[in-house]
Amino acid sequence: MDAFAPAHVHLSALARGDYSPAELLNMYLARMDKYNPSLNAIIWQDLEKAHNQAQAPFDPTKPLSGLPMTVKEAFDLKGAPTTWGIPEFAKNIATSDSLTVERLSKAGANIFGKTNVPLQLSDIQSFNDIYGRTNNPWNLERTCGGSSGGSAASLASGLVALEMGSDIGGSIRTPAHFCGVFGHKPTWGVIPSLGHALPGEVVEPDIAVVGPLARSATDLLMMFNLLAHPTELEAAIRYDWKGLEGRSLGDLRIACWANDEVAPVARDVEAAVMKVAQAFKDAGAKVNEQARPHITSDNFNRLYQDMLWGFLAAGMSDDEHKGLINATSNLPESSQDEVTRSFRAMTMDHRNWLKLHNQREHLRWAWHTFFKDFDLVISPVTATAAFPHDPTPITERKLDVDESSQAFLQQFFWAGLPNIPQLPSTVIPTGVNSEGLPIGVQIIGPAYGDKLTLEVAELLEGDGFAFQAPPNY
Repeated sequence: MDAFAPAHVHLSALARGDYSPAELLNMYLARMDKYNPSLNAIIWQDLEKAHNQAQAPFDPTKPLSGLPMTVKEAFDLKGAPTTWGIPEFAKNIATSDSLTVERLSKAGANIFGKTNVPLQLSDIQSFNDIYGRTNNPWNLERTCGGSSGGSAASLASGLVALEMGSDIGGSIRTPAHFCGVFGHKPTWGVIPSLGHALPGEVVEPDIAVVGPLARSATDLLMMFNLLAHPTELEAAIRYDWKGLEGRSLGDLRIACWANDEVAPVARDVEAAVMKVAQAFKDAGAKVNEQARPHITSDNFNRLYQDMLWGFLAAGMSDDEHKGLINATSNLPESSQDEVTRSFRAMTMDHRNWLKLHNQREHLRWAWHTFFKDFDLVISPVTATAAFPHDPTPITERKLDVDESSQAFLQQFFWAGLPNIPQLPSTVIPTGVNSEGLPIGVQIIGPAYGDKLTLEVAELLEGDGFAFQAPPNY
């Protein structure tokens, strides 16, 4: 058995009887015992339940029958803690499955564990006071990303076959980029997030989505087809998915957004985007390196940051929020630094939120118009490859980008590019840089163009933009 085989390869082998679900589970559990202590990617397991489920024979009517996998800690899994890394929720044990877990389980997946996250899912690193820090399998001194950091690290190190994450600020795409795996951020709302929440929350959260991570674009597409269906409350909704529709890479019109003065990226990151652009050119596609929707980078970035911080404030306790309101009221009106702006965004009233929401609708229409002339956009995921672990508070953190120091919050520019207009984005690996660290590139499509970005990722994977295992695993 190949621990790094894509999930669909394992499923084919299980269907042929090459090995049993129990043998596949035992192989992954042995690897977990060997490698997880240094990674700390998988932070909770129910091995008794997993072994019992693995005794069931392969069921060809279930698309994930016998496949071992884990899910991000933020998803409710009956009998498992759902803490979001918050110490006050350390004893919050789920009494039912999230809708995602329910759908995966009905499809036959053997969900045996949960993977690590940052505090409140609010960092592009993964560490918290309950479970500790998760390391990158390519370099243990580097971050694996966040907030689905444990998800990407477990996949990259061959501890599981599939993973589920979530994304509001790059939380699927950044770990995929840092760890060299595939990840898909769906169009907002098409995979319901019910049960990806702390107690009492049932609303579909603003900006945030849930989506799969894998070692193959084919696996992402398989997971998307399985999960992208409405809830019972929205039973009349029908999604009109349009993919390549018989087109090849050479038939596509590509906008290449490889760098931006508002959030400059490292030379190796820009080179990775241009490498993907060249693959499109070699296939005969039309590639435009200047095309942009009718938006300004600075205005878009401010809108994203304000709406993101406004949403994140909902996770604060009443006392924390009251304290923030008091602190914000004492700030001078002339102050416009990033921290002050974040405080104001986290304490805005509903009237001001509606003004931002109106700006977002203008943005969505601008992208809609843009995608009449272009099929896809390719861009960076973050400014750099995986950076060294940094416990500094996120608002005080700096990041070295080649010879320049950036405010850490600039990293969210590239995550926000498809997030605030609710667009799909698929991350593909492009190889490693001179330090031996992976670099991913995101493929952004029009709203509800998920199958297009996923099918294009499949074709690029066939052209060499494929997962490679880190050394020593």
